[in-house]
Amino acid sequence: MCMLLSLAGSEACTNFIVGKKASKDGSVFVSYSADSYGMSGFVAHFPAAKHAPGTMREVYDWDSGAFLGLIPEVAETYNVVGNINEHQVAIAETTFGGRPELVDTTGIIDYGSLIYIALQRSKTAREAIEVMTTLTNQYGYYSSGESFSIADPNEAWILEMIGKGGVEKGTVWVAVRIPDDCISAHANQSRIRKFDMRDKENVMYAKDVIKFARKQGYFSGDDKDFDFAAAYCPADFGGLRYCDARVWSFFNMYGDIDMSEYVAWASGDATATPMPLYVKPKHQLSLQDVQKGMRDHYEGTPFDITKDAGGGIYNMPYRLSPLSFKYEGKEYFNERPISTVQTAFTFVAQLRSNMPNAIGGVMWFGADDSNMIVYTPVYCSTTVVPACYAAENTDPVTFSWNSSFWVFNWVANMVYPKYSLVIDDMRKVQNTLESSIYEQSKTVEAEALAAMENSPRYAKKILNDFTCDAAETALAEWKKFGEFIIVKYNDFVVKPEENGRFKRSSTGIGATVKRPGYPEMYRKQIVEQTGDKYLMSDAK
Repeated sequence: MCMLLSLAGSEACTNFIVGKKASKDGSVFVSYSADSYGMSGFVAHFPAAKHAPGTMREVYDWDSGAFLGLIPEVAETYNVVGNINEHQVAIAETTFGGRPELVDTTGIIDYGSLIYIALQRSKTAREAIEVMTTLTNQYGYYSSGESFSIADPNEAWILEMIGKGGVEKGTVWVAVRIPDDCISAHANQSRIRKFDMRDKENVMYAKDVIKFARKQGYFSGDDKDFDFAAAYCPADFGGLRYCDARVWSFFNMYGDIDMSEYVAWASGDATATPMPLYVKPKHQLSLQDVQKGMRDHYEGTPFDITKDAGGGIYNMPYRLSPLSFKYEGKEYFNERPISTVQTAFTFVAQLRSNMPNAIGGVMWFGADDSNMIVYTPVYCSTTVVPACYAAENTDPVTFSWNSSFWVFNWVANMVYPKYSLVIDDMRKVQNTLESSIYEQSKTVEAEALAAMENSPRYAKKILNDFTCDAAETALAEWKKFGEFIIVKYNDFVVKPEENGRFKRSSTGIGATVKRPGYPEMYRKQIVEQTGDKYLMSDAK
């Protein structure tokens, strides 16, 4: 998705939402991973601007780059950096697709453009919902079904929207506010089911959301029984096992609820009991809790993928695409965890009502797989994007040592095939960097807060400088880490080291290497597949 990317589309993403009373420090959190092969992750910037009457805005489809049309620009637009604006409004998405016949190829507004137009025009989450639904009704919606996370420092919403397939202009949609003391998630499967049409404070919907479903033959019951997801995105095996299972995993990690009741649903049984839209957490979540959740691979659950042959010699918790494969006439599937190799970028947006907007809104950002990156802060007042996150250094088919996207990919692709050997080394550096940057952020924010009253411009410069310094520091340290592991694990051996320095013999050459060989599980598989072919002759 989004302007943080090349125009390649994101067809499989994950969002978490944490209400302000469900977090440890009163923050509203929205997380996002943009997952699609072929895209590259960078941070775009739309400066605040004034526009003369009659100014028109060109709209291009985010997935293909195709020109869709023109819409009138508004008189004033706000500063937007990545997926957050200067008023601490943040928007993320996951595509659920839904009924294919409802895609309207005559529409002018696609889902990616919709996000950035809304961010440029909204001071609150509610305003963003109004902008998004008004625009698509007026100009038509070009994309398939979409779930949007829309939040500000005080509240968070899920908006689900799908077009009308050219039968009528506009969209059918429902928006539900996530209670402040709850957490929620969505991951490429429609999540809003029944909703309280009488709750005007916490529920918004298109006037014809039920009427249109009846007209199309998607629903025939009483209004009180209307189920948005069932009507517009009927559940199937893939939508549950590949998608809702990721929601299940987040709720299983942090929800104050017995998720065993929903294992059947997450396993792909569309006749089982669906999961709730939101749950209360077992404890209040920190920024680090949300980041940890984004790194999940179903460890310790019925969907754990760390202990079978699919992970290779060193238990890689990823599976090769495509998501299904055939063998001897039968079709099999791979699990699709939250953390995945094809992520272009990931972020956790932190929105704080107890601080001025310039300080309170921060997008903790990383380019590449959430498990393999260092989250660094991008403050919503940023007007100069870090060079390592800039578009000019992030071409999807041109490697650059100046690009965080490419350097983090370089390291990740060295770690993946040797995962269980290398991951502890990586986690140590990752944790050290993230902890150091987070602690520095507290000092920087205090300095910016002190400067804000007398010199808001200087306060914003403090934050922008730190945004750039933190990103470039993470890049530099990750290069060093890449150099370290290519030496330590070269040729499938392990060079002994201590405190980051490789040991040497008394004569100055490298110390004797360790040769770990195959893990026990893999040795067992070799013997089972080859029998006595490799049995030592004196053991026969």
